[in-house]
Amino acid sequence: MKIKNLLLIVAVLAIFSSCSKMGSTKVELTTQDDSVAYAIGIDVSNSLKRNGCGEINPDILKAAMVDNFNGEEIKISEADVQKILRSYFMRLREEQMKKMEIKKVENLEAGKKFLEENKNKEGVITTESGLQYEILKEGKGKSPKATDVVKCHYHGTLLDGTVFDSSVERGEPTEFPLNRVIKGWTEGLQLMKEGAKFKFYIPTDLAYGENVRPGGKIEPNMTLIFEVELLEVKPAPEMKGN
Repeated sequence: MKIKNLLLIVAVLAIFSSCSKMGSTKVELTTQDDSVAYAIGIDVSNSLKRNGCGEINPDILKAAMVDNFNGEEIKISEADVQKILRSYFMRLREEQMKKMEIKKVENLEAGKKFLEENKNKEGVITTESGLQYEILKEGKGKSPKATDVVKCHYHGTLLDGTVFDSSVERGEPTEFPLNRVIKGWTEGLQLMKEGAKFKFYIPTDLAYGENVRPGGKIEPNMTLIFEVELLEVKPAPEMKGN
């Protein structure tokens, strides 16, 4: 990302993060350009909320913008602006990486503790891989193979109950090849029959591990919980040319 783009993000962040201090700004959207400006503000602020950034003094930011727009003498040279911003974003990234490393350890420990206690609960079964599951409802249809396509409803939560993904809430089941998802799903759904509903407790090494997108609800090394209802098993479509 170019420094000018980073500067724009910092500017919007300062306005966004200082809203609680300054109060909401009332504006009238009287033209199309007004609406465009407001929409850009919403889009950028959403991005900032997802990714986080450091605290910026809004008064100093405003003074710099006014001076520059009005052609006044600026207190920092253009060359120094680039150096300062590069240094700032490098420091910001380092701080975020340190926080993430701490989160990795905390999430790993929390998952291990949860699974160790959970395995002793009535009805919980633990497989050789470490996957844990409960049978909420038995099925009577066929069981899928790893190469099959499955149609199911699912509801995914974190250990604290936060919902991160749910076809149930969307009101529409999903279909996917069983060998194209996380290991815990590939293993767990093969234990089910059509019509069954299981609850899976999936350790991080059978889930996403550290390979998660920043800013999402799922953090590195998180243990995940899924309630899954297997609706239908379909054979994988034949590859063209076979």
